[in-house]
Amino acid sequence: MGRLDDIDKEVISRLQVNGRATLKRIGEGLGLTSMGIKKRMDKLLKQGFIKISASLNLEKLGLHAALIFLEVEDGESRRNILERFRECPRIIYIFNALSGYNMIALSIAEDQDTLESESMEKCSLRSQEGVRRSEFYPISNINYEPFLNVRWHLACKRNSIAPCKVDCESCERYTSHKCLGCPATKHYRGPL
Repeated sequence: MGRLDDIDKEVISRLQVNGRATLKRIGEGLGLTSMGIKKRMDKLLKQGFIKISASLNLEKLGLHAALIFLEVEDGESRRNILERFRECPRIIYIFNALSGYNMIALSIAEDQDTLESESMEKCSLRSQEGVRRSEFYPISNINYEPFLNVRWHLACKRNSIAPCKVDCESCERYTSHKCLGCPATKHYRGPL
């Protein structure tokens, strides 16, 4: 495993404050040339310490977030859940945990009704085979850092069936307009 020196840490810190800072500006603050900063950034990218991406402000987009705690019965069930939701545009993160709830997910929804669908329908993490118990916690505010790595690129709006293999058109909540549908499908009725 590689190590970060103080200059690497400072480059990362400055990028976190302003991801669009020029190499020249970062270098001036550290007494290095823009080429020196570029080499460090290339090394940090190549070694997997950083990734350049755009994070989205959920509040500005009107998105709602929720934490989902799952107690999954075994490794096979965990692997099945991870595979089934790998391409889900609403799941931001899934963490393995070392506690009674051994999986924790952070998800988003466009409105309260869709968030409710995420908590209980066939497309819900909670309804998957191997889940012994679960808790669903809608988040009221995100403090300190409102920007999250929403997987916008998965909201392609072209598939017939959702990546989790659920058909939105056969879902009662979707047909009764209590869910916007999956953003990865052509049936999606939302803003993503």
